[in-house]
Amino acid sequence: MRKPVFLFAAPAMAVAALSGGTISAHAAEVQMQASGPVVELGVSETVLADPDMATVGAGVTTRAPTASQAMQENARKMTAVVERIAALGIPDDRIQTTGISLNPRYDYRNDDVPQFLGYDATNNVRIELRDMERVGAVLDALVEAGATNLSGPDFGLIDPKSAQAQARRAAFQRGMTQATELARMAVSYTGVRLLSVEEAVSENRPMQRDMIVVTASRREGASSPVKPGQVGTVVMLTLKYEMTR
Repeated sequence: MRKPVFLFAAPAMAVAALSGGTISAHAAEVQMQASGPVVELGVSETVLADPDMATVGAGVTTRAPTASQAMQENARKMTAVVERIAALGIPDDRIQTTGISLNPRYDYRNDDVPQFLGYDATNNVRIELRDMERVGAVLDALVEAGATNLSGPDFGLIDPKSAQAQARRAAFQRGMTQATELARMAVSYTGVRLLSVEEAVSENRPMQRDMIVVTASRREGASSPVKPGQVGTVVMLTLKYEMTR
């Protein structure tokens, strides 16, 4: 997700800031003059945190000879799944329908005319869970209620702002250190002046680490094993500096 660009100028110049939750932003709105060499760096930092949110997808697919029958049967079974979700204590505002579809199905295995198999009706919902200890039990309960489609869980942070700020500070400091080192490696330059900053944030990306990869056989009466591990919030900065004497 692209964040606004902030341009930092000398005291005599205005500071330009483009606000809003735009997907992309460009630094072409303000041009700053640099008399010395310019160095541009791409710096990223990742902050790991324990997730406090998980999203799972659940739904039902049914097949029937007619479209009407497929939809009716799907509605009956999906209602049972939704009622089970509510019985688990999950608030309505954490449940969202993500798609309803109805499609004819054919068997194309023969060279002759395809054989009509019926209509497939599908209804899927997205569920946000806040109790990491119950994720496996919730998945099992959804299957028991009749869910035929499961996806996830996808782990994340309810409020990633603190992790973003920590990653941003680390990336900015590392960029300044690298730019200063480059300037001092050049002849006659001792420091740098910041010209512009562009930021991009990747929130709550699961970190693939050996310690969170779990393989376990299902024990009778036990919930499906789920290990949330940690998620990483990544801040990427594009920094431009002018070398100064």
